[in-house]
Amino acid sequence: MKKQRLIMRTIILLVIGAMLAYAVYEIATDEKIVVKKGDQAPNFMLQTLNDESIKLSSLKGEGILLNFWATYCPPCEKEMPHLESQYQKTKGQGVHILAINVGENKLNVENFANKYNLNFPILHDKLGEVTQAYGVGALPVTYLINSNGEVIDIIPGGMTEADIASYLERVKP
Repeated sequence: MKKQRLIMRTIILLVIGAMLAYAVYEIATDEKIVVKKGDQAPNFMLQTLNDESIKLSSLKGEGILLNFWATYCPPCEKEMPHLESQYQKTKGQGVHILAINVGENKLNVENFANKYNLNFPILHDKLGEVTQAYGVGALPVTYLINSNGEVIDIIPGGMTEADIASYLERVKP
């Protein structure tokens, strides 16, 4: 009986040790892809809160302000009315504001959008695939993408309305 327990404990310890070794190996060899200035913006297709599909590559030839955000992020919340204001001012001028929510519950995001009367496209990255493809860490972060699909700047942190206006000017075709 004691011998069987010893064998079982040894097997369990070996399995746990193997899992730990694998986890350490994965962490050490994981090459996180991070989008940098000058890179082509990774293409994606996401649904808006209205269930419309937006594919980044379909906007080639136009400038894009791509903002990653979350409802629980105070700087994100502060900049949303500014994004809406600039969206209303620049509609039809060859620039787009796209806000990607990073994996929150769709109902929470819809309630947030309704609270601030947001009309610009809010994309729902429910699985976090696009967030991961861009290498997004702290929120908010904004990627400026020119008409050729190239990332020309990455802006970490919150933005004022004047900041947003100047960023949109920079990506205008």
